[in-house]
Amino acid sequence: MRFSAILLLLMICSLDMLAEGPKVLKLKKTPERVTIDGVIDPAWSTADSADGFLMQQPYHNIPSTRRTVANILTTDQALFCIMVCYDQRDSIQVITGKLDNTDGDYGSIMLDTFLDKRTAYKFGVTASGARADCRLLDDARNRDYSWDGVWFSAAKVYDWGFVIEWEIPYRSIQYDQNLSEWGLDFDRWMPTHNEDTYWCPYEENEGQRVSKFGKLVFEDFQPTIKGNNLEFYPVGITRATYLQDGKYKGEPDAGLDIFYNPSQKLTFQLTANPDFAQIEADPFAFNISRYETHFDERRPFFTQGNEVFMPTGRERGTGFYRPLELFYSRRIGKVLPDGSEVPLQLGAKVFGRLEDWEYGGFLATTGDRDYMEDGEQKTEARAYFSSVRFKRQILDNSSIGVLFVGKHSLHQDDGVLDIDGAFRSSDWQLSYQFARSFKNRQGDLATSAGFLMTKDNMLLFIRGRYIGDSFDVNQVGYVPWLGTGELTGVGGPRWYFQDGYVRQILLIGGFAFNYKKVESYIDQSGVLVFNMQFRDNWGFEIDYIVGRSKDQGIVYDSYEFDYSSWFNISPKWFGNVYGAYSRTYNFSREYLARYFSFGSQFGWHALKVLDLGTSFNMFVEGNPDNKIQDITYNARPFVSVTPINDLNLRVYLDNVFVRSSKRVERIIFGALFSYSFLPKSWIYLAVNEMRDRSEQFDPTGILLPNSLHVTDRVSVLKIKYLYYF
Repeated sequence: MRFSAILLLLMICSLDMLAEGPKVLKLKKTPERVTIDGVIDPAWSTADSADGFLMQQPYHNIPSTRRTVANILTTDQALFCIMVCYDQRDSIQVITGKLDNTDGDYGSIMLDTFLDKRTAYKFGVTASGARADCRLLDDARNRDYSWDGVWFSAAKVYDWGFVIEWEIPYRSIQYDQNLSEWGLDFDRWMPTHNEDTYWCPYEENEGQRVSKFGKLVFEDFQPTIKGNNLEFYPVGITRATYLQDGKYKGEPDAGLDIFYNPSQKLTFQLTANPDFAQIEADPFAFNISRYETHFDERRPFFTQGNEVFMPTGRERGTGFYRPLELFYSRRIGKVLPDGSEVPLQLGAKVFGRLEDWEYGGFLATTGDRDYMEDGEQKTEARAYFSSVRFKRQILDNSSIGVLFVGKHSLHQDDGVLDIDGAFRSSDWQLSYQFARSFKNRQGDLATSAGFLMTKDNMLLFIRGRYIGDSFDVNQVGYVPWLGTGELTGVGGPRWYFQDGYVRQILLIGGFAFNYKKVESYIDQSGVLVFNMQFRDNWGFEIDYIVGRSKDQGIVYDSYEFDYSSWFNISPKWFGNVYGAYSRTYNFSREYLARYFSFGSQFGWHALKVLDLGTSFNMFVEGNPDNKIQDITYNARPFVSVTPINDLNLRVYLDNVFVRSSKRVERIIFGALFSYSFLPKSWIYLAVNEMRDRSEQFDPTGILLPNSLHVTDRVSVLKIKYLYYF
């Protein structure tokens, strides 16, 4: 009773805060020097303060259990921020990290520098001083973690808490010089207390929204800083490739990356002779479907700023809308059937803003490459890839866009033209996409759409998709489902509990229809989903799908049972466990049978500087006689050592074991040393080795006994240095 009364009192206080309207912080100019060292300088006493942080979890919109105060000042050159975080020292998780992998107690500042209420910069720092940045997109529905800015910070831990300081140079970010205010929010994460707090209040069912940020008002100052805004990266590369019989081939090389902002609303990016040595090998993927496996893009040049070329309307963490991936950058510099790669010679991007418009352009050239496929020598011809994107903000927080993607080679032109967009309200979104492909003068149509509504007490989503049987964008995009159509609708009650151990229960049901022209049939199924989340940051979901399907001319009763759970109840470790059991068609073996998969991922902060973890997956293929045909096991353990911030050594081992052969069929070993010795300046040392049981011949051409042997081994030393003008 006492705890409930306290919660009620805190909720009443939070409602009073909500009634005050948007929060406002005044930005004042300081004549004093602000030193970024985690020490509270006298200059901060003149700054306006942000106080009264509110929980987003584990409880909603009640005052935080630990006080946080943030202040902002400015000079002509940079914006300065300090966050004072109160807590007991033994409750603060101080874990070393690197720029793209942070953990422990954490604070961040978020700035909507165009006041468009859709996009914002986020600058985060841990109690150990590790940094991470990103851009919030689509009203904070999505994140762009590839964005990497030049800014400075420091953190210091005291007996009573810790302090974070930021210095964000104005020339490092883009902004509208005509504005007299920006959108603003702060965030603090406390893993020991499982508490996520913000300065601004948000609706529980929506989560954070840029459109509901507070205001940073320029009281006696307006940023106008201009500079060359030029980032120039010479890249030195030394590669050693294993040839066989203990011999290596050395290949010294060089590359160049350039970032240029001729104005606050325009960015130009160029890469020449890029090398992607810091990329891990793709994880093992087990596939029994009729479609090719999709792999995420990992190469930095393609991931940075890539959101400009992506369809509008996707929402992180939900599957209500599945836009067609019309620009799949893995097609550029792709891997050929014999394992060789098409060389990427030059790439350039430009993206920016003009009033309510966002625009982007992309151009890349690849060289020709000879390769072997099924004993026949072939050539991948030199090609030019291009993309143009325009997107306009309409109706306050909605948008519409046009996208073109093309590939030109000696005898063929491939491409696609797309119109997409989204209509948004605070608790619903309607996303859509219409596309027309072309291959020389031939082509077809495709469309996708989705509607999502999240209320306090219910959830509803409907999505549909149609892809013409001649909609071929295989040279530029990833749309393998030709000649198909889909319509799915699910909805149901949602219970959110203001207090107690259970945070949320979701029970939804619905239908799904899937048309496949190749089968001249519409698969029909019913869907039931049960989701339960708990306040100590774990939960589970159970999905059951039952229906009638047709594959390869066989009509059958299909079913699928999926389970997934996640465990983040301790700041020291996390885990996920998932599995599926189904009756489906196995296209790799060409028969109808049962199929079972089980997987898990675990990570453990063993020490302040040491992370251990692994993924493990098991794939069980049945046969028509209801017996086990084969079992494939895959594990990918890793060790990550971070003795100081921005220096990391990561080692992993990816292996595949097959029950029928009773042996390991493939091993990939990878080690990556990375050190950011200055902002955006890196040293990489990468070692990768692959072993498998492919055919092996001696110097005379005689087939050797099957054995696990080296098929690829390469070591790369790469140095990338930033010249910043």
